[in-house]
Amino acid sequence: MSGDTAVQMIWFVGALTLVVSSLLARRLPMADWLKMGLAWAAIFGLVFLVIRTWQMVT
Repeated sequence: MSGDTAVQMIWFVGALTLVVSSLLARRLPMADWLKMGLAWAAIFGLVFLVIRTWQMVT
């Protein structure tokens, strides 16, 4: 694993930890927790796709 990969993994784990901790702190019912979790996964996925597409274009 290169240094860049390690930094990217640390960033991803940190971002995911922030999202999960915010969902847990709200003490919502499990159904709402899952919906919000899926929404966050979609947001991260879209951002990833936009960045990857932009990298391929340039």
